Amino acid sequence: MAETGKTALVRILGRVQGVSFRVWTRDEARKLGLVGWVRNEADGSVAALISGPEDAVTLMLERLHDGPPAAWVSKVVAEFVEPPEHVGDFRITK
Repeated sequence: MAETGKTALVRILGRVQGVSFRVWTRDEARKLGLVGWVRNEADGSVAALISGPEDAVTLMLERLHDGPPAAWVSKVVAEFVEPPEHVGDFRITK
């Protein structure tokens, strides 16, 4: 049975800027075979679009609650959305 895909638009709150959160997110997402992007937001949060197999997206959402060692995550808010037409590899955007 083929695995269905899932896409989540995510906002991560806490001490998540200046702690390599975007690099960590990109690396973890690539390990899981996900596509999408991650970026810093003006309000101090980090936003990400993660897309791929449902189990990999679920696992990535769980990992975002911890983040890299220097981060402190207070909240992860995920909204499931339609998958993008073409995203390519997982990347850091501005």
